[in-house]
Amino acid sequence: MPASSKKSVAKAGGQASCPHPQGILIPIGGHERKEQLPESETSEIPDIAPALILQRVVDELDGKGPIVVIPTASEDAEQAGEEYVEIFRKLGASRVEVLNIQTRQQANDEELVKVLQKARGVMFTGGDQLRLTALLGGTLLQQVIKQRYTHDQFLIAGTSAGATAMSTPMIYQGRNDAGMLKDEIHITTGLEFLHNVAIDTHFVARGRIVRMAQIIATNPACIGLGLEENTGVVITKGCELEVIGDGIVIIVDGMQCSSTNIHEIAPGTPFTMRDLRVHMLARGERYTLPILEQMHT
Repeated sequence: MPASSKKSVAKAGGQASCPHPQGILIPIGGHERKEQLPESETSEIPDIAPALILQRVVDELDGKGPIVVIPTASEDAEQAGEEYVEIFRKLGASRVEVLNIQTRQQANDEELVKVLQKARGVMFTGGDQLRLTALLGGTLLQQVIKQRYTHDQFLIAGTSAGATAMSTPMIYQGRNDAGMLKDEIHITTGLEFLHNVAIDTHFVARGRIVRMAQIIATNPACIGLGLEENTGVVITKGCELEVIGDGIVIIVDGMQCSSTNIHEIAPGTPFTMRDLRVHMLARGERYTLPILEQMHT
């Protein structure tokens, strides 16, 4: 199991300039099962995950505070919020609230954002990740979530678009079968909970490994994290990863690539990248993301 070699950059007084976040990230690849399968079905599939991914979210909360559902990405945000309230309550969450942010003004409203100060975690629903970054990026809401994730035992979960938006860079446009040609994939800055990692969802079902490879080719310091449907990861310390769910997680690592031509070719041209490393991890596997510590406070 690969692990990164980490060295802390010390400030005066011996304090590290970039401490590990105290919170937990749970990005999910979309289409997560919301109810347990009947025993008759699971007995025929011995390797099926015994617990729901969303149950893991509730278990990590450990009854220490409410979870806030943020359905901003969803086309029908009100319905999506209500659905997750019902699901989390059935799974044993003590308190569930919805923060339906639909404007940047709301995301900067101190009274609305106070809800997050009392929460134990948040859940971003699926939909359009560009709505999340366009409406939440740079707002008080984003700042509070980042602060709580960094300094408190605060949980951030998200499915599909809600998972993709966690990372920096963030994929926001590109067909499932695209990626072979330069500039077919569009990226922007995500919500910055996970740096130097690009998350993509529905990864195997929609054949998205080539578009991930193009992102890695543009800057091999970035790690690709591809999540299959009903599959997720629990990330602690900002880099320690555990796979959960029924499918696989694909990690695309270009740090040791020997060459690429993506900086030389014209847009619309197929790109080349040699010595790309790919890891395929199933439920229960652990992995340390080989990401570099930030050199700034």
